[in-house]
Amino acid sequence: MRIFLTVIGLVALGLGILGIFLPVLPTTPFLLLAAALFLKSNEGLYEWLMNHPKLGPYIRNFMEHKAIPLRVKVISVSLVWITLTYCAVFVAGHWALRALFIVIAIAVSAHILSYKTLK
Repeated sequence: MRIFLTVIGLVALGLGILGIFLPVLPTTPFLLLAAALFLKSNEGLYEWLMNHPKLGPYIRNFMEHKAIPLRVKVISVSLVWITLTYCAVFVAGHWALRALFIVIAIAVSAHILSYKTLK
């Protein structure tokens, strides 16, 4: 069971890291899932993740404060809009798909902005 949880944790970690670069894929839930799975299955990976210079503070801040730093909010919302606007204008051929991209951008932005801002 520990091996299974570790593998699922590694998959969640990979998806969380991908979510940093892909605006529609959520980062925070996957990183929190990875931390929880590592806590139950592999203490070494949990310690590595929580002490990681970039990911560790992000996870700790969210777990402790349920808040997102302003810089992360600005970057996240900006990337969502840049990417999905590009897709709506240059990739989507049908108006319904264009509208879907914009609706997704609005929903993801609203979700990100719904969290408190960490100061």
